[in-house]
Amino acid sequence: MADPVNLIPDRQQFPGLANKTYFNFGGQGILPTVALEAITAMYGYLQENGPFSIAANQYIQQLIAQLRQALGETFNVDPNTITITDNVTTGCDIVLWGIDWQKGDEILLTDCEHPGIIAIVQAIAARFGVTYRFFPVADTLNQGDAAAVLVNHLGPKTRLVILSHLLWNTGQVLPLGEIMAVCRRHQGDYPVRVLVDGAQSAGSLPLDFSRLEVDYYAFTGHKWFAGPAGVGGLYIHGDAKGTANAARLGEINPTYVGWRSITYGSKGEPTGWAEGGKRFEVATSAYPQYAGLLAALQLHQRQGTAEERYQAICQRSELLWQGLNQLPHVHCLATSPPQAGLVSFTIDSPLGHRAIVQKLEEQRIYLRTIADPDCVRACCHYITNEEEIEHLLSRLAEFTP
Repeated sequence: MADPVNLIPDRQQFPGLANKTYFNFGGQGILPTVALEAITAMYGYLQENGPFSIAANQYIQQLIAQLRQALGETFNVDPNTITITDNVTTGCDIVLWGIDWQKGDEILLTDCEHPGIIAIVQAIAARFGVTYRFFPVADTLNQGDAAAVLVNHLGPKTRLVILSHLLWNTGQVLPLGEIMAVCRRHQGDYPVRVLVDGAQSAGSLPLDFSRLEVDYYAFTGHKWFAGPAGVGGLYIHGDAKGTANAARLGEINPTYVGWRSITYGSKGEPTGWAEGGKRFEVATSAYPQYAGLLAALQLHQRQGTAEERYQAICQRSELLWQGLNQLPHVHCLATSPPQAGLVSFTIDSPLGHRAIVQKLEEQRIYLRTIADPDCVRACCHYITNEEEIEHLLSRLAEFTP
């Protein structure tokens, strides 16, 4: 197990944990009190001061700037490189629909991507004559080298590689730095860009985008950051100074455009694209949700460093993994301790996984099933405690073959 981390999270900030045993942080986190209060307070402010007023607009613009700054600090990049979005899928849509595709271009995806992302790629292929292929990383969970696998699948027409940093189905962390190096070295018709689905990694792994030098990284606030649903972001690679540079921004054309996307002339006419990632933000949003995510980010920062929180997550997930391995009818997909907070496993039982998860939910124990591979997934957050893990293990022990 990882070295002990003296991290005692403020569980009182998460009252939603009081009446349940929750292992679905990879689906949606439990909203902390500070976030809920921030959302409510902003709705109150807007109604008190007029939701469409000079004062409200100034307040909203200040909030957007604060959230962008907080996200930039979270990922160690210039805030200008961040687009505030609704979720991961929106971020991926911005990139995928914004590339100037040519017939015959190729997209490579891992064989572990979320159906939502695969669906976007299928739509791109149908509309623009783009081809797509999958490269196998599922079999590298316990042995193998995902970066080496990619080397053997890149082709002369490969233009974009899509992957999840932390695989949503098996819990494997892909070696993103090595994969980036492989793509940079590849000699083809195009420089190979990399789009990362960070749905499971943002808020769980300690991330430094400036060090990773990834091209596009889509993330959300409602999972491991435990923010409200409806707020996420997209990082677009910046230059040496940390600002969103023309090389990357020039490769992505805004698909949806609105008053937040543009600059204005003296008569209010559109004159060009807004600075950096702002050009992909469209129009009016649920701004109180922005206040909720900002409050959630600030709360996490008070719970220790990103590395300390990650180590605490690994401690919790390893404790669960060890306990599962003690149950003869339960089989973890990973043969070594989890690399993050996702623990996927199968259960030998005539009931089947879906029925088991349903029965557990009736006892207010929350997990989820995964279709491919057919398994059950539990998510351990740093706010998960040992009592919850033991409670889950005791209930799973009852589902004998």
